[in-house]
Amino acid sequence: MKNFKYIFLFIVILSLSKGRQCSAQNFSKSEQKQLDNFNQIINNPSSHDTSLARAYIDLSEFLAFSNIDTVIPLSKKAIQIAEKRLAKNPNEQLKQALLIAVADGLNNIGYVHMNQGNIQKALTFYHKTLKILDKVDNKSILGSALNNIGIVYQSQGDIAKTMEYWHQALKVREEALDKEGIANSLYNIAHIHMDQSNPVKALEYIKRALKIQEEIGQKEGMAYSLNSIGVIHLKNGDISKAKEYYNKSLKVREEIGDKNGISSSLNNIGYAFFGNGNLPEALSYAQHGFKIANEVGYPANIKSSSKLLSKIYEKQEKGIKALEMYKLYIAMRDSLNNDATQKNTIKQQAKYEYEKQKTIDDAENEKLIAIEKEEKEKQQILTIATGVGLGLVVVFLLFLFNRLRITKKQKILIEEQKQEVEQQKGVVEATHYKLEEKNQEITDSILYAKRIQSAILPTNKVVKEYLKESFILYKPKDIVAGDFYWLETISNKKKNSTLILFAAADCTGHGVPGAMVSVVCNNALNRSIRESGLSDPGEILTKTREIVIKEFEKSDEEVKDGMDIALCSLEGSTLKYAGAHNPLWIVRGGEILETKADKQPVGQFDNPLPYTTHSFDLETGDSIYIFSDGYIDQFGGEKGKKFKAMAFRELLLSVQDKTMEEQKTSIGEAFETWKGNLEQIDDVCVIGVKI
Repeated sequence: MKNFKYIFLFIVILSLSKGRQCSAQNFSKSEQKQLDNFNQIINNPSSHDTSLARAYIDLSEFLAFSNIDTVIPLSKKAIQIAEKRLAKNPNEQLKQALLIAVADGLNNIGYVHMNQGNIQKALTFYHKTLKILDKVDNKSILGSALNNIGIVYQSQGDIAKTMEYWHQALKVREEALDKEGIANSLYNIAHIHMDQSNPVKALEYIKRALKIQEEIGQKEGMAYSLNSIGVIHLKNGDISKAKEYYNKSLKVREEIGDKNGISSSLNNIGYAFFGNGNLPEALSYAQHGFKIANEVGYPANIKSSSKLLSKIYEKQEKGIKALEMYKLYIAMRDSLNNDATQKNTIKQQAKYEYEKQKTIDDAENEKLIAIEKEEKEKQQILTIATGVGLGLVVVFLLFLFNRLRITKKQKILIEEQKQEVEQQKGVVEATHYKLEEKNQEITDSILYAKRIQSAILPTNKVVKEYLKESFILYKPKDIVAGDFYWLETISNKKKNSTLILFAAADCTGHGVPGAMVSVVCNNALNRSIRESGLSDPGEILTKTREIVIKEFEKSDEEVKDGMDIALCSLEGSTLKYAGAHNPLWIVRGGEILETKADKQPVGQFDNPLPYTTHSFDLETGDSIYIFSDGYIDQFGGEKGKKFKAMAFRELLLSVQDKTMEEQKTSIGEAFETWKGNLEQIDDVCVIGVKI
């Protein structure tokens, strides 16, 4: 949030699974180390206030792009810590550090409000940031705040104010030698000149930005700058130069693996060749761009590619293909227009709120000016009251008449504005209704997905048929889940017995993404049994891993999703178990016998080994438990900490005198009590079987 990048290139992506938790994400090793450092400082009771406030600020910025909802509470916590310490009159050096933390937090909160379209609140927090920075010298935050205020004015169409703040931000960043910030400011200013049809100025600023980006190796920025230079040359009619810079941008994007950017660059080059009348080259680039756009499912690039292909096929007199591509172009255009309409409605509502507040502020200001003017006039009247008593009466009457006339005009103006506000309110309410309809459609789609996922889970009737004394506690975090339970049986005619296979599995993620992975993993388990004829738990997991990896290798991108699982087979009193991260617990004689799982998931893994099968002779009264990590990882209690495995052990031992259905009720109630008002962080699946 220190450097707000490429504001003209924002894409809104609507996701079906909102509010993902940090624990569900795949952080790189360096990112996980960063996160661990923040948590270590926050959880250390001896951490100094300045370190603690800084850790909350850094954590909010670290999590901003995956879950922006965390920014405001974390920033407020940092501000609260800093202000509490400031109240104790610290020394000057400590005071400066605490004020910087407050300014940083206010700036981040302003960024979130701006992102949500709440213009007035965003400006309020940005100006609070500037007020703090009058007391402390921090050009990094100052440059960011000035840049963000410029973005607010740009969203309201006030170009003069936008340029004023962006030039101020550029000056501050130059003083601070903040090269990345300087490049971003130059890039933003260049695009304002492009919008105002001033290609000379635009080219000047964007080349300055490109030079800095090349110096610091900021390849993503280089790609955007090179592409923008190509756009300027194309607008000037220099197609040769445009192709040269489009190709340079393409090369950089290929180096960093930016598929959206690659597709966009290929389309741009295709349009340049089309402008030259070189249809074969235009067709080649357009088809390549179209293929990549479809692979990544990016509607804007599909729209651009299909439009170009339609024009090329039309020139080549390939009517059917031209019509097919034109229909696709119209479909993508309409889809993007629908998204744009929703965003514009939100923007207009924000603009209306901003202008309404501005009108109120201006009216208050005029009132104060009028009162001040009246006081001055009264003072003058008192000074010369003796000599000009009669003149005073005349002046007062004239003044009174003038005020009445102005009041009457203001009343008429206010009535007109009230009518206009009522009309706008009607439009906003109608739009809100449409948005609610769209949200309902999305919810209905997810509920239908739940029905599909429920179809792959064994019914309670089937479970009770083969595992009479058992329970399954299944609590998805969202409507659909990444956790699932599984049961399959194999008849042994020689022994006249039935082998019962059952498992508790935890797939990568939760919500819609986790549910999609669970379908793949469930299918792989079934294939391992039905197609490969396996019955040994370790061999089943080894085969399942092979199938899962093959399924995900079909994608052009590397997919590391998979599952953790505890898998058991039960035949008579013989229990066999194999696990990937998830253990097996057997309760016997008032204690828990734990068998640990192999430390490798069912999915991509460096140096994979076959899974180990453990065998046990069970005794009457033994209880078997397998589970995912959602229960023990849940935050709750008085201090908001994890439930943890030790507490779960004690809970299971405390319910051994109950039936399995009573155990399920007790364990479920204990989970809800522990969670309290906190959000459930992951799916929960616990299976219990009594012998």
